[in-house]
Amino acid sequence: MSTTVHDRQAPPEAKAPAAAVRPRRPHRRRLGPGKPVPYGWAIGPVLLLVLWATASGFGLVDVRSLPAPWTIAYTAGDLTDNGKLQSHLTTSAQRALFGLLFGVVAGLLLALVSGLSRLGEAVIDGPVQIKRAIPSLALIPLLILWFGIGETMKVITIALGVFVPVYIHTHNGLRTIDSRYAELAETVGLGRLAFVRHVVLPGALPGFLLGMRFAVTGAWLALVVVEQVNATSGIGYMMELARTYGQTDVIIVGLVVYGLLGLVSDALVRLVERRALSWRRTLAG
Repeated sequence: MSTTVHDRQAPPEAKAPAAAVRPRRPHRRRLGPGKPVPYGWAIGPVLLLVLWATASGFGLVDVRSLPAPWTIAYTAGDLTDNGKLQSHLTTSAQRALFGLLFGVVAGLLLALVSGLSRLGEAVIDGPVQIKRAIPSLALIPLLILWFGIGETMKVITIALGVFVPVYIHTHNGLRTIDSRYAELAETVGLGRLAFVRHVVLPGALPGFLLGMRFAVTGAWLALVVVEQVNATSGIGYMMELARTYGQTDVIIVGLVVYGLLGLVSDALVRLVERRALSWRRTLAG
């Protein structure tokens, strides 16, 4: 026999190719949240709607306290057909937009003055922090005495609920800019306006947009309350009138409208945030 003793005694591994005996690399687990879920923003609301419809269908909830979703849909359709819902929604949107506009402008300007100047911070930051500790809705009795019960009081109340989050987050964004950027700007000879345009504003943009997400939510929250203070139109007035007549379905329609407005507003700000801050690599994807 031509086979040697060494060949007979050699283990099978010795004859295997070198690539077959390489140690396998351990599987690395991704620590991030993973890829975005398509239409993930709608999954939670849809599940809530399914739960509501299931409970109503099996009679687990009293329809006098919480009407079924199809009842709410019918009521919303009826309010749309007679034009009441569009009219109240237009009035509410105007109040919210005016309050949001004034609040954002005030918060942004105060944050810039306070964030770029130690003297400005000493003058502005203290009163803003005091206002932060006082709920805007607690000021309604005083605002009624000062401005009456008309549109001015309502818009100012919304603006007061908006400017604080814009100020807080923009001011924080300004103060967390790396000081080396300021040193570099001084080295290349940038002027004050150029420094604000090319360094300050881009650096504070993430904080400002985060403040905007809180601001749009605060605008709708304040609107809910002010529209129930001697208003003659608006979604809040419609809900208050429905409470007087015991129309639970109309109240739920108003709540759904407020919720959808808040959801859409936040989605728009997040869309702007993704587009404006596309240079950042974050876990949000």
